[in-house]
Amino acid sequence: MTTPIAAEDVLAGLRRIVGARNVLTDPSDMAPHLEDWRGYSKGTALAVVLPGSTGEVASLARLAAEHGRSLVPQGGNTSLCQGSVPPEGGNGIVVALRRMASIREIDKPSGVMVVDAGATLSSVHAAAADVERRVPINLGSEGTAQIGGLLSTNAGGTSALRFGPMRELVCGIEVVLPDGRVFSDLRALRKDNTGYDLRNLFVGAEGTLGIVTAAALRMHPMLRASGHAWIGLADLEAAVTVLTGLQDRFDTAVQAAELLSASQVDLVLKHIPRTRHPLETRPEWSLLVELGSSDAGADLQGPLEEWLAERFEDGTVTDAFVAQSEAQGGDIWHVRHSVSEANKIHGHSLSHDVAVRPSLVPRMIEACREGVQAVYPGANILIVSHIGDGNVHFIVHFTHAEWETFRDPKAVTDEVMRIVHDQVEALGGTFSAEHGIGRKLKDELARRADPVRLELMRAIRGVIDPDRRMNPGTIL
Repeated sequence: MTTPIAAEDVLAGLRRIVGARNVLTDPSDMAPHLEDWRGYSKGTALAVVLPGSTGEVASLARLAAEHGRSLVPQGGNTSLCQGSVPPEGGNGIVVALRRMASIREIDKPSGVMVVDAGATLSSVHAAAADVERRVPINLGSEGTAQIGGLLSTNAGGTSALRFGPMRELVCGIEVVLPDGRVFSDLRALRKDNTGYDLRNLFVGAEGTLGIVTAAALRMHPMLRASGHAWIGLADLEAAVTVLTGLQDRFDTAVQAAELLSASQVDLVLKHIPRTRHPLETRPEWSLLVELGSSDAGADLQGPLEEWLAERFEDGTVTDAFVAQSEAQGGDIWHVRHSVSEANKIHGHSLSHDVAVRPSLVPRMIEACREGVQAVYPGANILIVSHIGDGNVHFIVHFTHAEWETFRDPKAVTDEVMRIVHDQVEALGGTFSAEHGIGRKLKDELARRADPVRLELMRAIRGVIDPDRRMNPGTIL
């Protein structure tokens, strides 16, 4: 157990490295860093430290190693798996990277942008737009989510259908290791076969192998023509049929396709200002679609309307709205990107980030719904799915008042999770698609993962972080 004298020595060392005002110890200053944004997990720490450079992070790591203190890296703290806050009873150091927010380099001919880990996604989007490029990852929390956190969880978002998750957008990384050494691989070369691909060890590692301090990101041409549609589906199976047809017709112009249940749309319309349903009817299932092209002369809206008219004739589509302006397109995606906030306002969400092959998404949703409602018939099932890559956010939702009636909320959470994950596993799917493992799913990983995978993961961590000081209690 650390003595008060040792703790003061650590705090004095932290202040020497980053300056006294960048070491937070007052409970009110630390509070936002010790609880996840939904309020589901809360921990403790000796201090929250705000470094301003990679060198300062390296010095912090050396100090922590010397004193045997754990380090918890933190970006925008928008994690949905509770991996960005320290454990309860912890006395380690939270390393919040918001001061490290610089755009280090933009190389337009090479399609590369190098940024600090604390840069927000919105600032990266703005910097890319300044040179008529884009970094295609889009999520509702882009104003607060930071690049380091997005890398550490291998975040996905609505553009993953076309461009993949963060792992496929990262072409270089800089990481401070647990002992303070810096692994720097920011050359951003498309071809580089000098041994193992170490970069990808850290993408998705959730801070358990080191602290990401910078990344090189791939930029892509701007979209100069677009088409946006809100499509009412005849039934859940039609979602796969419509998406496949869109890809057959428009190929790589399909940028995003998001499946929403009526129950989820209802909560957004109820709680989020400036949202509206564009269809005259209320379909049980809606597919939100974005088409895009870098060719300013491409006509996407007209062909999209024609294609949807054909689907209306064959009964696959019951109704559709095609945006006539970018503002109307923005209104469609405002609904999609507001689901997390609406759900937080309305009640308590037991959210599952699962994935199966896209063709199995309807079967998986119905199996999970039947399983959960057999035990909890009053649960509201909300569906948000990146259906093109098989990722489904299967959300079992209760109002705040309903949730308070449960005597053992943890038992309810565990039972619902088991029901959902059993169904997904039976279909050859995964219980963690894009949000990571964090603290929330570490027991599920131990229970369900291939033992060989776990053995290799533990061996890798044992080499890089033998004392298990990096983000303890996360993943493993």
